[in-house]
Amino acid sequence: MDKFVCTICGYVYDPAEGDSDSGIAAGTSFQNIDEDWICPPCGAPKDLFERLS
Repeated sequence: MDKFVCTICGYVYDPAEGDSDSGIAAGTSFQNIDEDWICPPCGAPKDLFERLS
């Protein structure tokens, strides 16, 4: 699964880890996260993330 990076603060969402603080289980792809999810460190919306190449 692809990792995605916040274009504001550089936080990387890694599907292997998920985001337990937000209730996102490990193994959840970025595409399957709710659209209202925000970046844990800076609060940026999901649409400000880009796929890491």
